Amino acid sequence: MAGTRKIRSQHVIFGFMRSTSGQSLVELAVAVPIMVILMAYAVDYGYFFIAAAGITSATRNAAEYASAGYQAPGQPTLPPAGPDTTTNTVSAEAIAGLATFNSLSTTTSVQVCSKSNGVANNVARCTSYGPSASSYTPAADPEAPNFVLQRVDVTYTVQPPIPLSFFKISLLPALTFHRQVSMRALD
Repeated sequence: MAGTRKIRSQHVIFGFMRSTSGQSLVELAVAVPIMVILMAYAVDYGYFFIAAAGITSATRNAAEYASAGYQAPGQPTLPPAGPDTTTNTVSAEAIAGLATFNSLSTTTSVQVCSKSNGVANNVARCTSYGPSASSYTPAADPEAPNFVLQRVDVTYTVQPPIPLSFFKISLLPALTFHRQVSMRALD
């Protein structure tokens, strides 16, 4: 056994000898960045999904509060629509539901169409709060004048938690969610 020697891993391809000693390192260098990008996209997608669910819930809670308040539906007065900087208002209720997300003051706008703002032609008047106050037109209740639709619109821009960019070009832009909920109030 004195004449045996170790041979490096080599393959014959088209009649040429090729060494495979660095192949695993090259495969790892190619696969790791792709896996990191896929994981970042998975985290961003999950965050967008949770944000959409939170925005939907906050809008529903604010519309419920606009129609009934914190008490029973037979309470004497409806809560005021805003402003969103005070407590016990419909817009503050909507923003309080989004408190788990960051930079609320620059990305959230709320429109409240409530009976407490007044009613014109069987349609509740609307007021908007937030930096980019969007205006959405509410509909009249099908059973007006016995009922008035209370409507809450929330528009929220979500920034991805892991901003992926390539040469200062964003690979995943910010998404803007708009949720609208209408509930009836007995007139």
